[in-house]
Amino acid sequence: MDDTSQLPDLDDLLERMHVVAIPLDTRFRGQTVRELALFDGPRGWTEFSPFPEYGDAEASSWLRAAVDFGWHELPAAREGCTSIRVNATLPAVPADDVERVLARYDGCRTVKVKVAERGQTLDDDIARVRRARELLGAEGRVRIDANGGWNIDEAEHAIRSLAEFDLEYVEQPCASVEELVEIRERVGESLGIPIAADESVRKAEDPIAVARAGAADLIVVKAQPLGGVARALGIVAEAGLPAVVSSALESSVGIAMGAHLAAALPELDYDCGLATVDLFTGDVVAPGESLVPRGGTIPVERPRVDPALLETHRATDARRQWWAERVTRTHAHLAR
Repeated sequence: MDDTSQLPDLDDLLERMHVVAIPLDTRFRGQTVRELALFDGPRGWTEFSPFPEYGDAEASSWLRAAVDFGWHELPAAREGCTSIRVNATLPAVPADDVERVLARYDGCRTVKVKVAERGQTLDDDIARVRRARELLGAEGRVRIDANGGWNIDEAEHAIRSLAEFDLEYVEQPCASVEELVEIRERVGESLGIPIAADESVRKAEDPIAVARAGAADLIVVKAQPLGGVARALGIVAEAGLPAVVSSALESSVGIAMGAHLAAALPELDYDCGLATVDLFTGDVVAPGESLVPRGGTIPVERPRVDPALLETHRATDARRQWWAERVTRTHAHLAR
């Protein structure tokens, strides 16, 4: 969407905007309530939900994605692809809470376990991963996500300590591309555990740098942070690496964007991190239509937003004004 003629007028965006605040079931990324801006676009509902701390330049990619999904035609899905297999997401909860959290994910054969949480220890991570492996059994798939929280030595020690749980891959063990290169050399080949890059793709000025440096075996792509479905597909094609699609703690509307991205990938070898609606205590679509996993999958469709739920979760007028000002600034950034 580099052609600004494709960008809706600001007044049109603001007229179509609804802002909601939905409590989370479990603290996630330091948040207990998630605020989202939704637009009733010409092609269907779409979502703009960059995290509050993100600056306008970074948030503008999220607005680009929202416009792309709500105003423009989407790339075609793979032939016959009508649903996407998804993984459970396990926040950095105590081991005693693992079973309760995973019980919400119907039929999921894969779990992504958050590790390297600030204020916790490696022993906490080991206990959490061990419990997840016990519940999934030998045939289940366990992957871990450190969100760049380890330095190289910490990452090597942690990965070696967790390797006994047959990890599918380790996501973003370290923050920088250079660190990912080294940790992949230290443990990737010797342990046979793939290294995945997330933040090094979606938060990078050059999202292909991680592939060019040989820093990862696969990449994690998210539709909103990368500017929409078409742009994310282009990044995957240029990177030339296997991809897994993940979400950014979105409502069913944002999850639908991710599902359409996953369906449009030429190949998809991994279960996708698109089951995060289960981390909310509510949604903006009716419970029977919410994009939560059923039998381990979610459908590739646009959910219908329920006006009553928009009202139930309506944000305060002050917060709506905050989001209106944010949309105004990011719209101006895209229009330059």
